Amino acid sequence: MQKSSAEKVRKFLLERSLLDKNLRVKRTESHVVFPLSREPSSEDLQTLKEIADVSFVVENFEKVRIGPRSIKEVLAGKIPEDALAEVRRSFDIIGDIAVIEVPQEVMRYGEEIGRAIMRVHKNVRAVFAKVGPVDTEFRVRKLIHIAGDKRTTTIHREHGCLFYVDVANVYFSPRLSTEHLRVASQVSDNEVVIDMFTGVGPFAILIAKRTASTVFAIDKNPHAIECLRRNIELNKLKGEVIPLLGDARDIVPSRLRGKATRVIMNLPLYAHQFIDVACIGLRSEGGIVHFYTITGGQDPKGEAVEILRKGVERSGRILEEILSTRVVREYAPRKWQVVVDGRIR
Repeated sequence: MQKSSAEKVRKFLLERSLLDKNLRVKRTESHVVFPLSREPSSEDLQTLKEIADVSFVVENFEKVRIGPRSIKEVLAGKIPEDALAEVRRSFDIIGDIAVIEVPQEVMRYGEEIGRAIMRVHKNVRAVFAKVGPVDTEFRVRKLIHIAGDKRTTTIHREHGCLFYVDVANVYFSPRLSTEHLRVASQVSDNEVVIDMFTGVGPFAILIAKRTASTVFAIDKNPHAIECLRRNIELNKLKGEVIPLLGDARDIVPSRLRGKATRVIMNLPLYAHQFIDVACIGLRSEGGIVHFYTITGGQDPKGEAVEILRKGVERSGRILEEILSTRVVREYAPRKWQVVVDGRIR
């Protein structure tokens, strides 16, 4: 692929565990060749085509190894084997802060775990452990500092945008980076978008950076709206982001009725309760919704479509066309986060 698209593709390959980190990436004057760890799925291929003009070639790559490859490798021999088995392999890196889920039974080794993360990931300056249940209103958990700097604010970079994030007080997932770009890539100039659960604005900011559109960005978490206001200042935007503090169920009917060409509904556990609100926000001639939900069973995508369809019909409108369905990620054993892009009239 061309170098201009390489960083977007690299991040996607990392998200989907497609990049073989044991092999060295090849670079020429105009192209970059990434070594793959497995054959991409059909959904992977579809997303890659949306991100960049990619092609597949057979190449020989040099092996590379610089330092320890995983935190378990660093911890081996430093903590008991039974504790090592409980250490999570995956965690989030937001800016220069890492956030990891640490089971209570191994919390006594939290400092060693944090230091191991910092050794493997040289850009990490602070590590926090998630503790306690998720706050159902603002989607955040209490964090305990286990290593590095004692601060919860950072600047996260994504697709050419800067995001000021307070990891202790707002929800932000770097694992949705590809999804942010996928949706933003569908938005045209002069659209009016309602981002019903905006958080710090990863959808809203990216859309307004790429297009001359207007995004009404709603969130009931005052910390998230404060971060969003800073992110509007941090980024040079072609369009406009209008922050709105409050519940989408109150704001959309009272202030945004019939305004939107497109509605983003990224609140997977509860978005089904707001389908009627999204329908109120869409223009009378209709528009597009990006509906996120959690499903299980044998057909998670089909189940998500039916949830959206029934909700739209109850609202007195019609789900005219399914533009796409996609499994975003596994949410829990046998449960998946699914997005449905649908045209409603």
